[in-house]
Amino acid sequence: MARIFDVVEYPSEMTDEIVHRFPETGVADLRLGSQVIVRESQNVVFFRDGKALDVLGPGRHTITTANIPLLVNLIGIPFGGRTPFTAEVYFVSMREFPDRKWGTPQPIIVRNVGVGLGIALLQGFGTYSFQVSDPQQFVTQLVGAQGAYRMSDIETRLRTMLLSKLQDVLGETTTQSNILDLIGLTEELGAAVRAKAQDDFLALGLLLKSFYIGNLKPSDKSAEELRQMGMLDMQTYTQLQAADAMRDAAQNPAGGAGLTAGIGAGMGIGNVLGGTLAGMQQAGQDQAGAAGAAAAAKLPDVMTPSEAAGFLKVSEEDVIAAINAGELKARKIGSAYRISKEALQDFLKG
Repeated sequence: MARIFDVVEYPSEMTDEIVHRFPETGVADLRLGSQVIVRESQNVVFFRDGKALDVLGPGRHTITTANIPLLVNLIGIPFGGRTPFTAEVYFVSMREFPDRKWGTPQPIIVRNVGVGLGIALLQGFGTYSFQVSDPQQFVTQLVGAQGAYRMSDIETRLRTMLLSKLQDVLGETTTQSNILDLIGLTEELGAAVRAKAQDDFLALGLLLKSFYIGNLKPSDKSAEELRQMGMLDMQTYTQLQAADAMRDAAQNPAGGAGLTAGIGAGMGIGNVLGGTLAGMQQAGQDQAGAAGAAAAAKLPDVMTPSEAAGFLKVSEEDVIAAINAGELKARKIGSAYRISKEALQDFLKG
């Protein structure tokens, strides 16, 4: 025998639920004159035969053909006036869902105008908040016949939308500004992301209330990690390796450091090559001066890997590794390598 519900309500705080269906499975047996109690932070979407008939705001609502007139067409008005019928009632939380977290799972590559290689990799995190603006649209678009629709059901989609807009905003902003400027524009960037994402949220029946950038900083991933992720082209990667090699050579005259040692990315990708070359040039001027220039002029036209290593102040193994990696051009004669003066100079230029 069907159970007739005369009062329908859902007194939960709905802290993590956006929508709760009554009943969670099947349909409710109601009749004209039944009451639906809607809390202050809720709206109710009333369904019959898969069709949304009305949205009820906070308060106590008596189901009649006066306040849900479409019922007349679906169930008629038979004798007695309290005709039983089946329906579904969706309680929708209208409260704001604050302090939802977002972050960049992978660095975002952006222009870095006027600095080093002209590119940078950024990572960031922050918070956003939203609320349901159109409960009927949200239920029909996303919820369907689910018994409950929680934050976990939609958070990944919302974060993906926001990160897409953040990437767009950073791309537009960095045509004129470098990343040092960006770090001081987090409030403006957040407002731009919110404006860009609003239409996508509204299409789901949601309102994006806020989007805050808590931190925006250069990535600390190494060149090797970024190459494996497919985020560096070979030319950039090779330049960064060369800069790394020169840096290690300057810091460790005894050699032993690998030519592909990890280097800081993000800000470093924009600065490391230019900064390293400038630093090496200045160090050469301060330490070697005219003697350094004279020594360079006395380079033999052809060198062995050992002789090139002595000039670079690295180990012979490092030079062989650079040759095998294609960074340093050399001619193989039998089992031995020979390096031209021009090839070594080109390698140092990056």
